[in-house]
Amino acid sequence: MSAKQDVTPMYEGRPYAKPDEELVDQGLQFDIGTLLSRRGVLFAGAGAAALGLAACTNTSDSSSTGSGTTTSAEDLTEIPQETAGPYPGDGSNGPDVLEESGVVRSDIRSSFGDSTTTAEGVQMDIELTVYDMANDNARFEGVAIYLWHCNREGEYSMYSEAIANENYLRGVQIADADGVVKFTSIFPACYSGRWPHIHFEVYPDEASITDSANAIATSQIALPQDVCDTVYAEEGYEQSVENLAQVSLETDGIFSDDGGESQLATVTGDVSSGYAISLAVGVDTTTEATAGGVSGGGEMPEGGGEGGAPGGTPPGDAESSSTEG
Repeated sequence: MSAKQDVTPMYEGRPYAKPDEELVDQGLQFDIGTLLSRRGVLFAGAGAAALGLAACTNTSDSSSTGSGTTTSAEDLTEIPQETAGPYPGDGSNGPDVLEESGVVRSDIRSSFGDSTTTAEGVQMDIELTVYDMANDNARFEGVAIYLWHCNREGEYSMYSEAIANENYLRGVQIADADGVVKFTSIFPACYSGRWPHIHFEVYPDEASITDSANAIATSQIALPQDVCDTVYAEEGYEQSVENLAQVSLETDGIFSDDGGESQLATVTGDVSSGYAISLAVGVDTTTEATAGGVSGGGEMPEGGGEGGAPGGTPPGDAESSSTEG
């Protein structure tokens, strides 16, 4: 019997790059060649996986969020550092929800502890993707995000007189391996002098949240006007219609520097099923965290509080050294 002839395996007329390996193990270049030869049709899961791995590098990372948006880390800018306002609830201005057991939660619509009151309003799911800009825009796994905002009436729990004993619409989540945190909440009101917004602080890890001085970034999320107009037509948001008509992203004391360009959330959904908002958050730990704390100012009906400080007065707010929310 003659010796067995050495024949290089072929696939669609193309010799294997690694004759001793299976088809699915021929490597990225072979897979790309196959994809091109078939005009982009994926021939096997391995080919798709190889292309996915090639696209997912730290410097050219992209994320598809639950709301269907895609964020490119190549175009990422550092999230602007903003005031935490007079109602942070982080211990820097009175009440400290971050010391309470139960604050780490994804659904922040209800109070926890001594009360279980639920804030009413149109449902809003919030998804933030955090990037470590000091580490080639890698996903910032493990950082803790403390997020809070006003209720449908424009009041802040723990501060406004009517809900001083509540702690709803406040909570903490820890970023997963993709740098993602998710919250379920309700759409906030627009109160006098401020564009509709959501506050958040970024901490290095969960253990750091007990001291507000540990925050490595403090900022705010702006909500798009078309969505606000739709939500504020709903029952319970009546006062927000008038307040929104008196302010804009260009005149708001926080977002006016760039019209909220890097803080404006992407939003999908509708009133009946709820909205999903998303935002890419670039955090540069080499930048000194100079924001946070309480800002000065007063009533700001036209967007320019006392002394040029950002302002705005939620209904029924408790006495405070500032009126910015």
